[in-house]
Amino acid sequence: MIIAAVSKVTANAALFKRQERGVAAIEFAVFASLLSLAMLNAADISIYLYQRMQVENATEMAAQAAWKNCTLTQLPATVNCPAMANAVQNAVQSTSLGTHVVLQSGSPSEGYYCVNSSNSLQYMSDVSSRPTDCTAAGTPSLQPGDYIKIQTTFSYAPLFPGITVAGAFATPITRTAMMRLG
Repeated sequence: MIIAAVSKVTANAALFKRQERGVAAIEFAVFASLLSLAMLNAADISIYLYQRMQVENATEMAAQAAWKNCTLTQLPATVNCPAMANAVQNAVQSTSLGTHVVLQSGSPSEGYYCVNSSNSLQYMSDVSSRPTDCTAAGTPSLQPGDYIKIQTTFSYAPLFPGITVAGAFATPITRTAMMRLG
């Protein structure tokens, strides 16, 4: 009885060696799985990049809205330009992400900045006390500029969490834009 069972298993094993009908289906299943995983990653990464670009656009548009709605006679704008807050808020929410892009706490903020010896902006003071020149930045021949700073945030959530690499991307997405008002 045992000998008959062993010879039957041996005969079936020999049949499996010669059968090739299901090999193509197995190869296709493996390839399709890998291709599907790659496509999900491409979709998630593309969505992340698009949303990050929209947040950056909204932030820059908000800074431009402050510049457009406030004249030089209304500086400092956070104090003397009542139309600025509404214009900035509308600009932040003007992208396809809508109300999901929000201003960070304390934004917009305004202050006086100078260009230092390394050609980068250096914060000098808030709008309550304008410095007479840029001596503290190492460039006494320059005058400080009034800049508005807009900071936004957007909570990103991957479309396929746990499956794609997009779950490792920084969230929330935050962006900062600055513009000289005067």
